[in-house]
Amino acid sequence: MAGEACPCGGGEFLQCCEPYLSGRLVPGTAEALMRSRYSAYVREDIAYLKTTLWPKYQRSFDGPATARWAADSHWTGLSVLAVSKGGEADREGTLLFEARYLAAGKLVTHRELSLFRKKSGRWYYVEAVPE
Repeated sequence: MAGEACPCGGGEFLQCCEPYLSGRLVPGTAEALMRSRYSAYVREDIAYLKTTLWPKYQRSFDGPATARWAADSHWTGLSVLAVSKGGEADREGTLLFEARYLAAGKLVTHRELSLFRKKSGRWYYVEAVPE
């Protein structure tokens, strides 16, 4: 694991997303949370995806379907295209990103404008919103 590149493209895994996925640290910005969620998809850490989802939506989270999708996809890259708010002092923010992956032998680009909110000092992914 030492020297391993982080799936999100942000540097070395142990210094980038691993502290969030392991629960040792909490992402301080919406972008850090989004990057860690991408890494969670790559590493098939479904529990992390659920706990970082806005609490209102955690009950309806389909863990088995998410696990199948994550396992059936070969993740190839992440690009952050735009960030609006979502800093340490903010309570809400949006990020536009593209996640690339191979599914059934085809390259897919998932483009999404995501809404993030902070509650009790923690950032959560809320939902995709229209661009």
